[in-house]
Parts: sequence; structure tokens; C-alpha cells
Amino acid sequence: MAEKKFDLKICCIGAGYVGGPTCAVIAYKCPNIKVTIVDINQSRIDAWNSDTLPIFEPKLDEIVKVARNRNLFFSTEVDKAINESSMIFVSVNTPTKKSGIGAGFAADLAYVESATRRIAAVAQSSKIVIEKSTVPCRTAESMRTILEANSRDGLRFDILSNPEFLAEGTAIDDLFQPDRVLIGSLQTPEGIKAQNALRDVYAHWVPMDRIITMGLWSSELSKLAANALLAQRISSINALSAICEATGADVSEVSYACGLDSRIGPKFLQASVGFGGSCFQKDILNLVYLSESLHLPQVANYWRQVVEMNEYQKSRFAERVVKNLFNTITNKKIGVFGFAFKKNTGDTRESAAITLCKFFIKERANVIIYDPKVDDEQIRIDLTETDVATPDEFAKHVRIVHDPYEAANDVDAIVIVTEWDEFKTLDWQRIYNGCKKPAFLFDGRLLLDHKALQKIGFQVEVIGKQLI
Repeated sequence: MAEKKFDLKICCIGAGYVGGPTCAVIAYKCPNIKVTIVDINQSRIDAWNSDTLPIFEPKLDEIVKVARNRNLFFSTEVDKAINESSMIFVSVNTPTKKSGIGAGFAADLAYVESATRRIAAVAQSSKIVIEKSTVPCRTAESMRTILEANSRDGLRFDILSNPEFLAEGTAIDDLFQPDRVLIGSLQTPEGIKAQNALRDVYAHWVPMDRIITMGLWSSELSKLAANALLAQRISSINALSAICEATGADVSEVSYACGLDSRIGPKFLQASVGFGGSCFQKDILNLVYLSESLHLPQVANYWRQVVEMNEYQKSRFAERVVKNLFNTITNKKIGVFGFAFKKNTGDTRESAAITLCKFFIKERANVIIYDPKVDDEQIRIDLTETDVATPDEFAKHVRIVHDPYEAANDVDAIVIVTEWDEFKTLDWQRIYNGCKKPAFLFDGRLLLDHKALQKIGFQVEVIGKQLI
């Protein structure tokens, strides 16, 4: 049977949190375009081709089921997909380096370089290569150097920057109705032609006034800047939460009052135990490293403080648990509610829960963890990292359960770490009845009705306010 004729063929290298949803939506919205998402991880591709997708994201299942095997395909045949496609998204992981120059700050671009070299080695026709991964400013220059060194007669490569601005938990809505789509290119006739080709893909569903074209370096920096500014707001309100606790002010009231100012607005002014996720900390640390590389130490120190404030908020909250539990949690049971870094995702990268659990384990507490979406194995992996806990410590001090009432049974304290909506509808009287007394509850997300909990009998401690 002859393959259906498509107007355009797109390949995405990397089937993770960015490439998967982004290119699934492109396929869903553009049935005339063939989209092939490739990855060398066979189990991940198998999951994308199954009824249990490898990532949890609201509405993603429905999108994939409509487009899969129509014009959306998942494969490990990387070379084949590269060769048959005229546009290639590079959407591979760019973790923070753990060793070598820039360790702890710079992005590890090994996967980006590897993907770029693969394209250069196997391409038999001209390609538009689109940088989709979150990368430091001027990464495209390195990619362009590799690709141009491998250009041949009749074969050229054009580089575009098309950063993602997805929020996990609302990624599909963000893709359907984006605030903006940035497309950066070299300001040459060929670069602008490539830019227009990608613009035409998004124009299938995104209004033209939201598709913004700009220079390559501005596009790359805009992604880092946006995440840094959002994280800065969170660290700012968290810094104020410490002042509120010391003075008797209420951080929720302060946040509300400030958010009414049209110059400020209310978003990202919710005090909490701290931000997490794959992007905020990584992108700020990229900015720190970039600033130091450019001999701008004052700029580097400014952005570094945003991350330091976030770490301070987590440690401050953990120490508050110990202080209220009579200055020791050794052999005490702590029920941790939530392990994902935010609700509506199973992603645990840089989750505050990891930092808190590490602290509790080091204090020799017994930790019982419940999260409705995070796999047991992911929790084990996160909590047995070299700088968190040993496998023996994990086995001795951590238990994972799949029922919130079990997580709260016979505990000395409950700690709310993720703002899952289901926590608001639990039978808190039943939970209180099963707790040791006095029953402590620490709300790290300002999620619950604290007066109602106090009425039940809980000793309630929250971020950014003193409860009477």
C-alpha cells in the first residue's frame, strides 16, 4: 500500500517532556504534515505506541490517540526519519553538568551535539534544523559550525531557535493557545526563508500576531530570561513570606494586595515551599554561568540569589518541622503528601519533596510518601541519588504507599508538598483520628482550609503566616 502523500515531513529527535507533546500537537493540528518522533530509548518509544504514555499530561492521551498512525509516528529509526524529513526538531535533554568545567551551573550539551552530528552524518538533502531544547545563548552557533562543516554541494543546513514555553500540567492548553511562538533565525535571506517555513506550520492554528520572528540569539536568550523572571517572582514572595512569619503579617494578603497592581499582576506570587521542575533552576544557573563567562560577576550574583533563596525556603520549612516536633524527628513518622514538583504532572525533577525527604532521612525520621501520579521507581531513583540517601537508608526510612489515608496513619506529622486538588477533598477528620497526638500538619502550598483543620484538632503550620 502506497504511503499517503504529505505536504511536509517533520522529524523530532527526543521523545521527552518537550518533544512528545509539542510534536503530537503539531500532528494533531496539521493532518497534512507527517510527524515522526524518534528516540534511541526503545522502552520510551514502546510506551508512546501503547495505551500508557511515558509521561502524564492532561489531554495528551486524547491528542496522541487521534493522530497516532495517521500522521504521527514514534520510532527508534533515527536515520530514516532524518533522511525523509525536511524539518528536524532537536528536543533532547540538556541537564546541568555534574562534573568538569561549569559543573553545577552550565548546561550539558552532549546530547545536543550528538544529535547535531547525527543529522550532519546521515542527511542526504537540505534540512531546517530547529533548536527546541532549552539551551544557553549562542548554542545554535555551535550547532551551525558542526552542520556547516558537513555541508556539501546541493546540501545545506539552516538553523532556527524555537524555544518552548510550556508549563507542565497545562502543556496541551499552552500549545493550543500559546501566548507567543518565538522563531529565531540568522537574518540572512536563507535564514528568513527557513523562519517563514516554520511560521507556516504554526499558522495552521496560531494567530499570526502571536508568531514572533527575531534574531537567533534573542530567541535563545528570551527563553532563559522568561524562566528567570518567573522564578524571581516566586523567590521574591517566598522572601517576603519569611518576613510575614516574623512580623505576624499574612503572605496571602500581601500577595493579593500586590497582585492588584496592574504593573505587577497576581501570577507567580503564591508563596510555597519552593519552586521545582526541569527549567527554572537550570535556566537561572545557565544565566549565572553565562554572566560569569562574559565577566559580569554582579549580574551572576544577582541571578544566583534567586536559586539560593529557593534553597533557603526549603531548608527553612524542613527545620520548622523539626522545631515544632519538639526539636527531634528521629524515629518519628512523617507523612509526605505529594512528590511531583507541582500538580497535574508526574515530573519530579528538582521537586521540593526530594530536598525535604533528604532532610528527614538524615534526621532519621521514617517517611511515608503518597503521590497520585509519580511512579514508585521514580521516587526510589530520586531518593537514592548520591547526595540524597544510600539504598540502605532508603530501605530503612522510606515507605511508598498508594492511599493518602495509609500515608497519614499513625504519623507524627503530615507535610503537604504538592498542591494536588484531591488533598482538599480528603476526609481530614478521619485522617486526624488516625494520627498520633498532638497531630501536626505543615502546609507547604497554602492549599488547605487551615481554620477547619484547627477546629478538627490539628496543630497547623503554614508558609508565610502565624496561625492563632
